[in-house]
Amino acid sequence: MTAGTPANDLRTVEDQLRIVLDAVRPVESIRVPLAEAFGRTLAEAATARIDIPAFDNSAMDGFAVRHEDVESASSDSPVRLRVVADIPAGSAIDPALAPGEAARIMTGSAIPTSADSIVPFEDTAGGLEGTIDEVVVLVAPGAGAYRRRRGADIETGDVVVAAGVRLGGYQVSACAAAGIAELVVTRAPRVAVISTGSELVEPGSPLGRGQIPDSNSLLLADLAADTGAEVVLRTSVADDVQALRAALAEASARGADVVVTSGGVSAGAYEVVKDTFGPGNRHGGEVEFARVAMQPGKPQAFGRLGNGMLVFGLPGNPVSVAVSFETFVRPALLTMQGRTDIVRPALRMTAAEGWRTPPGRRQYLPAAIDRSDPARWTVRPATAGGSGSHLAGGLGRAEALAVIPADVDQVAAGDMVDVMLLS
Repeated sequence: MTAGTPANDLRTVEDQLRIVLDAVRPVESIRVPLAEAFGRTLAEAATARIDIPAFDNSAMDGFAVRHEDVESASSDSPVRLRVVADIPAGSAIDPALAPGEAARIMTGSAIPTSADSIVPFEDTAGGLEGTIDEVVVLVAPGAGAYRRRRGADIETGDVVVAAGVRLGGYQVSACAAAGIAELVVTRAPRVAVISTGSELVEPGSPLGRGQIPDSNSLLLADLAADTGAEVVLRTSVADDVQALRAALAEASARGADVVVTSGGVSAGAYEVVKDTFGPGNRHGGEVEFARVAMQPGKPQAFGRLGNGMLVFGLPGNPVSVAVSFETFVRPALLTMQGRTDIVRPALRMTAAEGWRTPPGRRQYLPAAIDRSDPARWTVRPATAGGSGSHLAGGLGRAEALAVIPADVDQVAAGDMVDVMLLS
């Protein structure tokens, strides 16, 4: 990598993120049935109501035995046991085993109190036949063999899932196994997405001269939903202050906690977000416009309105929108939900090719990962056009963002770079 000169008149990414997170307030907690908890964030730790396993049970289909009866068994000197019971899964019976007796048992079934070991069917002769009165043991099991101990995984009162964790399928399943019927989770933040620009039309509509499909509102709505937020409004408006004010009023009426706009925050002549939230705005509160040392995404707006809604004003180019959301909006939405981990996972990878970076600004480059060599993943720009913030098609190939420090002005093939994984 080649070092460059940082720009000292721009706000750092870290300072902008600190300002954002300092303004974030957690949403309230609610109690939901376990079946409705997927995707939510735990507000209170989930503690086990039962042991896992709930009782000593068999790890194999076979026979429950007393170890002392079979410890000498071998193919040359088999041991014969009288079978006194059948124990299928779910059976509540607890047969007493006298010396020389066994119970046929299925995987997951409760082991009789008087047994201490399991002999698998494979280590017997005739054990798989229908109703049997006797089994021949050909292999001596170890003491306690194939016995799953009660509470070996989780004991009653143990924390199954900690507070601040997003509940995926594994976590919900673990809670179910621990006998938990309800969980206390954070409410989903309500997000309104407003894409601005007189050039925008619905995707698939005929395009007039100067018009483009509105991809930003879909991008932001999907990214917000992926954090666990509820998107209560997705719309686009022309570069008209009254139209934006009407959209903001609708967002407020729908109970939005956060409004995310795209476009209208730069230094042009038709910057509707600046015109709406600038000096003399009618919404109360304060929205600050800043220049951040990042590329793309240098112009940023952020603040809180008089009605309590947080406002994120993002640049209008699609790659800028994606990068700005990942850098500022996503951490804020996760923090609102009490998530303990608000940072995307990152790895160090080898650059498969070189590219230029902007002087004095941290670069976030949409990148594709080559996994053909499992021991040496490499990364390259997701689009042949490089880092242009207008290159929306490249987002479809982006699996990550290559994050290049502000004091580096060139990446060479073979350099190690930081890569933020997007999934």
